[in-house]
Amino acid sequence: MSATPIAAMFDRISPKYDALNHLLSLNIDKVWRQKTAKTVTKSQPKTILDLATGTADLAIALAKRNPQAHIIGMDISEKMLEIGKAKTTKQHIENQVELRLGDAATLPFESNSFDAVTVAFGVRNFENLEQGLSEIHRVLKPNGRAVILEFSMPERFPIKQLYALYFKHLLPAIGKAVSKDGNAYSYLPMSVEQFPKPKDFLRMLAEKGLENGMAKPLSFGIATLYTAEKQ
Repeated sequence: MSATPIAAMFDRISPKYDALNHLLSLNIDKVWRQKTAKTVTKSQPKTILDLATGTADLAIALAKRNPQAHIIGMDISEKMLEIGKAKTTKQHIENQVELRLGDAATLPFESNSFDAVTVAFGVRNFENLEQGLSEIHRVLKPNGRAVILEFSMPERFPIKQLYALYFKHLLPAIGKAVSKDGNAYSYLPMSVEQFPKPKDFLRMLAEKGLENGMAKPLSFGIATLYTAEKQ
């Protein structure tokens, strides 16, 4: 698999990725992932695919809440997966959590394979969002659930204005200072701003056959937790 510019960027920042995530979100990202894992657990899935798994934080949270489930985490960044594999080995869940290199646009699985598909802070990085959503629908079993956690832009005053100041100016500066990669943390606010608003993303999910969609804002709308089902 040839490295795409996005994959190369995440390979570069992988050593600092977890620490920066926790620092820049004041550890709130951990709470968001736990909410996501708890939402997935409600349907007691036996098979879970975690796309854009990165360093496997969500996959690990899913494993702890769903000991009955086999989880496959997939990402386009080899370096991120290496860190994830070290984590799963350290926690003795490497047999439950299988990490693979792969692209969401061309999933190497048969149709109707998974009870749940999850994505945390990665769906906006899909090079072809519509194709990625089509693939999620394809590999989900009938009545399977897509659970997607993604950044969003708050709409209410004064959170909107304060967050815009932080997100566009302070976050890139801190990210560049710690990671030594200015492009990666300038890309983050740009990719969030360009991502569809919650109502538009729900419409996209429905167009791909992922219905009964719901969008739950988290932390004043800084992130949004989306759920939808394959009918």
